[in-house]
Amino acid sequence: MEKKAKVLIVFFSHAGENYAVGNIKVGNTKLVADEIQKVTGGDEFEIVADKNYDLPYNELINVAKEETEKGEKPSFKGEIKDIDDYDTVFIGGPIWWGTYPRVMFTFFDKYNLNGKTIIPFSTHEGSGLGSVVEDLKTLYPNATFKEAFSIYGHETRKDLSKVDKWLKRLNF
Repeated sequence: MEKKAKVLIVFFSHAGENYAVGNIKVGNTKLVADEIQKVTGGDEFEIVADKNYDLPYNELINVAKEETEKGEKPSFKGEIKDIDDYDTVFIGGPIWWGTYPRVMFTFFDKYNLNGKTIIPFSTHEGSGLGSVVEDLKTLYPNATFKEAFSIYGHETRKDLSKVDKWLKRLNF
């Protein structure tokens, strides 16, 4: 970036039974977030739902669908006390029913990121970025957006060089 921006990496990641990678201890999105942290030196905030999502995959997709259809916004643990100190916010999560998991929208309701640089990213198994860029632009119309990034979840288990190339294009 042009100046040394204070970077925050906000993400939700799902461990447990995942499509295409089986039962994992560390979620795919966390692997990407950790790589972003390693390259940028930013701070991480993991959105950890109060609700238990440690479910068999087929049950999880039904829960995610129901949350989306009902517009639910599940609560999460923790908080960021100094959100105003950050210039650049990477926002990442898996794609559940076309966008980020609903618990992330609870975070978006709580924190005003207008005026910041937002850089969306996602992990998926075929959905790409879904509607996350459009959703974030609607929620934060006065933010600046940089190139969004998506990666197949199963790729994160083997090689994060695509993440590094993306970050390099963003001048990190």
